[in-house]
Amino acid sequence: MIEAVGLTKRYGDRLAVDQLSFAVRPGQVTGFLGPNGAGKSTTMRMILGLDTPTSGAVTINGRPFAALDNPMREVGALLDAKAIHGGRSAYNHLWCLAQTNNLPKRRVAEVLELVGLSEVARKRSKGFSLGMGQRLGIASALLGDPKVLMFDEPVNGLDPEGIRWIRNLMRALAAEGRTVFVSSHLMSEMENTADRLLVIGRGRMIADCTVQEFIDQNSELAVRVSSPEGGALAPLLRAAGAAVVPDGDSTLLVTGLGMDRVGDIAFDNHLRLHELAPLQASLEQAYMELTKDSVEYHAAVPGSHPVAVKESAR
Repeated sequence: MIEAVGLTKRYGDRLAVDQLSFAVRPGQVTGFLGPNGAGKSTTMRMILGLDTPTSGAVTINGRPFAALDNPMREVGALLDAKAIHGGRSAYNHLWCLAQTNNLPKRRVAEVLELVGLSEVARKRSKGFSLGMGQRLGIASALLGDPKVLMFDEPVNGLDPEGIRWIRNLMRALAAEGRTVFVSSHLMSEMENTADRLLVIGRGRMIADCTVQEFIDQNSELAVRVSSPEGGALAPLLRAAGAAVVPDGDSTLLVTGLGMDRVGDIAFDNHLRLHELAPLQASLEQAYMELTKDSVEYHAAVPGSHPVAVKESAR
């Protein structure tokens, strides 16, 4: 298990991580989310002993990373897929890591096969595509067959087949009872992969819950209603306290009332319904709603600001 208590990191006047306390438990995939600059990478670096906390502590199975006897056998991590000597082949890169951690040579071939790089094992990594580099980084993390795995943006550069592969791999690793901690900006992947979420903003914890709890807590329940008598139904729903937005000729999107209440109002007033269905918010919608005040960098919408163009001299 990964456990942090009051974890804080300050760089001069900038507070990058502010009093984070959390636990990443085995047997599930825990997603780590937050806007750019929220402190995710700094937190992961402190877990691995690459950065020293200003205050607080973080441990892996009750011990700081630096105190682990066989680090690669206990923790596997992918933080930067580019951190590979370009002149080495994939095989030699992994073999060097194996030698420094007293791992058997056969393990190199096993992980290369697992990540699909066996055919290019003897090629220099500097010729690898971004996706191939990601696979090699994942192979490095898996080399020691660790119980704790950390991935920072693991699907970056992968094609659809590769994305599905890493998704299934993370689920399989968690199903084996391992601790899987993954940071990603792809909400759709987190929705399909993660069991639990840690969400931070400006260095502070803003959510620690399951994916479904996160969606339920940070999105408003909506109901889709289709009726040929929508014009008569809409004012009745508004009178009952609902917000009603037309969605086409005969469909209404209703918030503020549950589905049963909407159906009862239609029935009591003898109005026909062709559809009555709940609308489930996506993880992305819920995430954007929760973190809208924690985004450090806001881009202007094209066209929202006039751009003065100086006419060239003739």
